[in-house]
Amino acid sequence: MATLEQTAPRQFGFDMLAWTIQACMRPLQLLIAAPSVLFIVVMGLMLFHPPDFRFPSYDRFAFGLLVVIVLLRIALLRKPMWMGGPVTWPMLGLFILGLCGVLVQPYDAGIWSMFAAKWLVPFTLFLLAGYVFENPSSRRQLEIFSLIVLAYLSLVSICFLIGAREFIVPRYILNESFGIHADRARGPFLQAVANGLALNMLGLVALDSFRRRRLRGVLAVFFLAALPLAILATRTRAVWLSFALSILALPLFSRNRRLRRGCLVIGVASALGLLAVAVIADGHRSLSDRLVERSQVDFRVTVYQAGWEMFLQKPLTGWGARGMQAELSSRITEFHQDEYYFHNTYLEIVVQYGLIGLALYVWVVIDLFRIGRKTACILPQDSGFLDQQFRAVWTVMLMVYVTNSLFVVLNYQFINAFLFTLAGALASQNRRRPGEPNVAL
Repeated sequence: MATLEQTAPRQFGFDMLAWTIQACMRPLQLLIAAPSVLFIVVMGLMLFHPPDFRFPSYDRFAFGLLVVIVLLRIALLRKPMWMGGPVTWPMLGLFILGLCGVLVQPYDAGIWSMFAAKWLVPFTLFLLAGYVFENPSSRRQLEIFSLIVLAYLSLVSICFLIGAREFIVPRYILNESFGIHADRARGPFLQAVANGLALNMLGLVALDSFRRRRLRGVLAVFFLAALPLAILATRTRAVWLSFALSILALPLFSRNRRLRRGCLVIGVASALGLLAVAVIADGHRSLSDRLVERSQVDFRVTVYQAGWEMFLQKPLTGWGARGMQAELSSRITEFHQDEYYFHNTYLEIVVQYGLIGLALYVWVVIDLFRIGRKTACILPQDSGFLDQQFRAVWTVMLMVYVTNSLFVVLNYQFINAFLFTLAGALASQNRRRPGEPNVAL
């Protein structure tokens, strides 16, 4: 009798412990079963983490959790880890160059943040995206997330254009002590060029959704009409140029009539937007000033000349992140700033890492184009997001990315994360055997 009385509480304790462990493991099981939700949450957090600023690093912790979850999923499904193919090896080379560059210097949170945004995050998400967005349902979630972000960025830019700043959130976007271009629609990136690049890329996704009739009616009119106004609000010539080229180039790469019709609607909306701004005296003067302004041009020419001279001195090994900044500051005497930037991705890479780094980066760009040229091994009836006809949109998106790289250093982790996520999903489709079913946990 005494033995039974002692056994009952002990068994109850074991049952409670088992129930507690099971309850704690339940969220982990849900994340492993649907990693696409966590993936999208991570990219959402990255949207509000500008470079060079000490914002809370929630995205870093979420990023680490995502890596663990996807690796657990791969192990449970016994899926092989794919490390070959396009983009992987040159990105790995750039990752190693960047890692060596930050390890040989004293710890600096800003330099590590740049390394993560430029190399670690996009390389990792490229590898993981193929294991996460491997079925139409998860890719549909990615498409919806893209449209939500586009709507948010468009509304913020339009509110800036019409002066409704009380509706702009988060409020740090309006803080003139953070970032640059406080007088333009710069969004959470705190730089107008980056905001315009994100709008352009996401706008191309919206056009593809319009092609597949995912965007219809009033919702389609909103996206197609708001996008040109948001682009105009950035007041950045490089953004205007790349946006115009993308709308003109897309009909040349795609024969889809509905897609061409969407480009025509955007073109008409752009013309009407310019006309409306021209009618407003202050808006017309503001745009005219941006078109003829030469101060930024003179500054960039000076920086480009200094960067070219630095490259000629160390063409193979480069200067490294800290050495590059110190040397650049000592060479520029006409302008006085705390820090100087090249405003050109290719020039910064060749000065920082030498010809080896530039060759690897060009290799990455070429491989990204190659991913879009291959025929995806997807089911014929699959007309969801990232289907075969999306490959034309992908080519134009890369053209936009490469063009803007000439005018800004692409150290914005959301933009890089988004582009390389799409690239990883497309590369996974290219590797899939015809008729291979989508895998679900």
